[in-house]
Amino acid sequence: MNYFITGTDTDVGKTFFTALLLRTLRQAGYDAVGYKPVACGSWEDVDAMLDAATDSGETRATTCVEYLDMPASPLTAAWAAERQLDPARLVAGYHALAARHDIVLVEGAGGWLVPITPTYTIADLAAELGLPVFLVARNRLGAINHTLLTLESIGARGLDVAGIVLNHVAQSADPAAHTNRATFAMLPSAPVVAEIEPHQHALDLAVFAPFFGPR
Repeated sequence: MNYFITGTDTDVGKTFFTALLLRTLRQAGYDAVGYKPVACGSWEDVDAMLDAATDSGETRATTCVEYLDMPASPLTAAWAAERQLDPARLVAGYHALAARHDIVLVEGAGGWLVPITPTYTIADLAAELGLPVFLVARNRLGAINHTLLTLESIGARGLDVAGIVLNHVAQSADPAAHTNRATFAMLPSAPVVAEIEPHQHALDLAVFAPFFGPR
């Protein structure tokens, strides 16, 4: 089973979670790789995926089919480079990886509604791929509203949500950071499947293996 990984915003920890999940799966014997359809401003996210799956045989070129220099939305970065991105190329890159590997984790750019072209967003790409979604949120005050809004948009596109991941981006005395998970449990929303901490090196395989089936 393949999954799409998105966030409530940029810099909420999508890549950190994706790399943790890739590393956990590969150490358990799963043939899993990452895919970043478009990256802007840095190869850091792509390299993190490759580092988590060092023996996958994949490269920057196959893990990310569109790279743009400007650290901005794909639409803005492409405009600055006097280019227009082709969504079909992003979809084709996914299918190429899916043909070679059992599991592909697709990570979006920025938040859920970030534009790729004037008429096509990260959400549209996820809908075209038709994958269930892991939603990563920064675990702090405001996470509940941001998460529920994003869940509503995901559901409106007919996609299933595998679960919410709360990322403790920084240690905080914020009461919300310690109560958000319990609050989500009281709401008719997707389940919180994990809370992740800075410098964490792996995930609990017992939690995530059911999402991927037997090796």
